[in-house]
Amino acid sequence: MLLGLSTNLAKQASELALSPLAFLFWSLGGATLLLFILAIWRGQLPPVNQRTLEYYGVSALVGVAGSNLLFFSAIAHIGAGFVALVITLPPLLTYLGALALKVERFQLVRAAGVISALVGAMILAVHKLATPNVDVGWVLLALLGPVLLAIGNLYRSLRWPVGVSSEALAPGMLAAAVMLLLGISFLPGFTLAVPTLGISTFMLIAIQAAIFAGQFLLLFLLQKSGGPVLLSLLGSVGALFGVPVAILMQGESVPQGLLPGALLIGAGIALLNIGKMRQHA
Repeated sequence: MLLGLSTNLAKQASELALSPLAFLFWSLGGATLLLFILAIWRGQLPPVNQRTLEYYGVSALVGVAGSNLLFFSAIAHIGAGFVALVITLPPLLTYLGALALKVERFQLVRAAGVISALVGAMILAVHKLATPNVDVGWVLLALLGPVLLAIGNLYRSLRWPVGVSSEALAPGMLAAAVMLLLGISFLPGFTLAVPTLGISTFMLIAIQAAIFAGQFLLLFLLQKSGGPVLLSLLGSVGALFGVPVAILMQGESVPQGLLPGALLIGAGIALLNIGKMRQHA
């Protein structure tokens, strides 16, 4: 739910003339502060050593700063509804990566799920690309986001520092993401400036900060207990909230090919889960 709401808040930010980088930087900064307060309260501050610094940096680049900057930037050009649907792709890419890295073994039911969901995603992408005046570049950039998320899902599981809790890792990763975004702000064409810090802008950033804090804390808890493929299903569940909100509250049109695309993606996710249950049976 938090993931689905996040994509729609990014559209609200663009309507308030907040740049994607500024909105992401300040809301992630707030989320980092919230998670550090929680870590101090629980006595689980992020450890700082060569191993954890690498973990924070890589996780932040692919799973937070890079992917979210792509998504938040694309929303203003191709809509929150389409981006919410694109975020359903990481389960498939994560599963393929897990097969390649031999984290999982091949199973026909799960492979059928991957094919079904990929066909569904292709239907949505083809319809979007066929829309008059669509910005093809932003569609392709939005499709790069799930690749980064899938890499992040696998990396966080495979490189999890031994003996470190999820409550300690989450603020460390977000702090690294904030530093990366700060570095990007020095590049030409980027800014962290907030045009008008009125009550609506402040509230939007504060709400997004709370959403990010909850989202990434839950992400690490699920990563620890369920593994990378199960974790990546977050995007598919997020779309169940994000797409209707974009249509009903943001006034976006229903994405072309939504019904067949969503059905095929849903069938793919179901097959992935059925295969997982059989694997453990």
